[in-house]
Amino acid sequence: MIVKPDTLPQFIRKQIADSDAFGLMEGFCRLLRESPEAQIVPHLRLIKRILKQDHELACSVAELLCSWLCSLRLYPIFISNGILPREGFGREMKNRLYERFSPSFKDVNDLRDVFYLLFNDKDDARWIDAVPLREWRALFGILTRKTTEKDRERLRVHFQNEGLFAIEMLSIWIAAEDMEPELMRMEPSLLNADSPFVALHREVVDWLLARRRNETFDDSHLQVMFEQCQQLIERLQKRGAVVGSSLHVAYLLERLSQTLERLEKLMAIFVSNRYLPRRILLLTACFARAAAEQHSISRLWKQSSKLIARSITQNAGDHGEHYITRDKKEYFAMFYSAAGGGILIALMALFKTYLGSIIDDKVWKGIAEGLNYGLGFTLIFMLHFTVATKQPAMTAARFAEAVEKNPQGKSLNVKLAQLLVDVFRSQSIAVFGNVIVAMSLAMIIAFGYSYQTGDTLMNQEQIEYHLHSIDPFAGTLWFAAIAGVWLFCSGIISGYFDNRSNYLNIRMRLRHHPLLKKLMPLKQREKLANYMHENYGSIVGNLCFGLLLGLTGVVGYLTGLPLDIRHVAFSSANVGYIAVSGHFDFTLLLQCILFVLLIGLVNLVVSFSLTLWVALRSLNTEVTSWWAIWREVVEIIKQRPLSLFLPVQLEK
Repeated sequence: MIVKPDTLPQFIRKQIADSDAFGLMEGFCRLLRESPEAQIVPHLRLIKRILKQDHELACSVAELLCSWLCSLRLYPIFISNGILPREGFGREMKNRLYERFSPSFKDVNDLRDVFYLLFNDKDDARWIDAVPLREWRALFGILTRKTTEKDRERLRVHFQNEGLFAIEMLSIWIAAEDMEPELMRMEPSLLNADSPFVALHREVVDWLLARRRNETFDDSHLQVMFEQCQQLIERLQKRGAVVGSSLHVAYLLERLSQTLERLEKLMAIFVSNRYLPRRILLLTACFARAAAEQHSISRLWKQSSKLIARSITQNAGDHGEHYITRDKKEYFAMFYSAAGGGILIALMALFKTYLGSIIDDKVWKGIAEGLNYGLGFTLIFMLHFTVATKQPAMTAARFAEAVEKNPQGKSLNVKLAQLLVDVFRSQSIAVFGNVIVAMSLAMIIAFGYSYQTGDTLMNQEQIEYHLHSIDPFAGTLWFAAIAGVWLFCSGIISGYFDNRSNYLNIRMRLRHHPLLKKLMPLKQREKLANYMHENYGSIVGNLCFGLLLGLTGVVGYLTGLPLDIRHVAFSSANVGYIAVSGHFDFTLLLQCILFVLLIGLVNLVVSFSLTLWVALRSLNTEVTSWWAIWREVVEIIKQRPLSLFLPVQLEK
């Protein structure tokens, strides 16, 4: 039967005649779901008006719903909906994928399936949130008043028995997590007999005993245990960034946090015989939203990967602090580090040109160039030099940490503005060190080659190719943006492998590796283990970044898509080679330098923006007003304009 506002009374009577409580609820939900947003509340008020005006009809509805609820087991939905299943991430992901292709049978006598059938549309949250809580309370109040005292007491007893049993089960689950090996690895104090999870269970048992005897209970210590459990979960989540995490641990901690929150909500509802409609309605709304996301694959992935993302970005943020200069010593150290990187970049660019001249096959040439990039970036890192464009992926994570750790307001905006100025100054000197040294060394090499051989290092075809490659009107900025995406990815890769290094305890594995024990003495083995543990992520990230740069052109060639990369440091080195080979005048050289800096700007902006977006999401925080921050940046520039580029006029 199609439910419309003008046929609503007939629909209600038919469902009562058929004793179909589920059909009645489904019809109400369908009416509200299909209503325009402006009509959702009026249609709910229409239902209330019909029940209020027809006493007999309202009593029949209340009796039907009461009998139906008393026939259902409530505790399964109390302990499951909105809480990740206990099977683990892998099993649950398989179940949801299977459910997508072959949905399971839904039983209207199982309240969990009832909620799924009632709230399985992705837009259900729209109409649920569109109704103010007072409207739901008014409808709840009408049905309560129309319920007989006998039915009301029967429902109260059933509701209480199911709720108290659910509370007992949840507290047992929380206490059982004490024996989870992954959590014990992260927090050895869980081995103690008086860990917060076990202590909470003991308090809950005492609370249940008093509640079933209708005795008063001093819950002050219970509240302390709730707080300690929550603090322990937060500590474990932060420890994930230190000792390493995995999707399994992330899933486990997310489920543990949800279980603790559900236990607290249920205990607040069942603390007395007087059940507050507001709390019951809020819990019901929670079940409704959870039902709509019950089989969502993307939701499961977001929930389970939050801690992993946090660990990755925190590792990047820890590295990011080293890329921000705040005084003259750090400023010039950054310049010297970038200058060293510029020397190797000039040599890498020269070797890339050599590879292009001896390898004709584009696929093999791309692989060779990728290895050239990757091994070169790794060598730069191992020599403690700097590639300027590698910084944004680290400094953006540091910026996100500053947002998370501070309350919103003007003081935060001033702090973030100052951090942006410090980052810009640091990036500027790093880019300057890379570009000026790479270009200068390239010019010296090209001049020396010409002086020794009497011929130019690059022919006219190579000169025209490199000039075209930095032309912003020839797709160069698009290719620079692709390089910016790979810079962002390399930061994520580095953070991921730093996390894996902690999780797998690479340091101790290498120290006690059977083969290394035979090949190396203890002291050398310890040095290798410490170095690999601390730099594992950066080494893998640099290798992957180089391969991504080299293989982008190969993918573009094989697919026919406009895919290539432009990197500021390599472009500057190429300009140095072709400037001497082509005998540029000063104006053309200045134009080329301007184009190179434009490439660098795109590299930096794209990688910084993407990393900042991911870092903010992983930390579950956001910037409330970018305009306010930019206003503070302008104020800093007005007061201390030289601090944007030089280590002077710095705030003490």
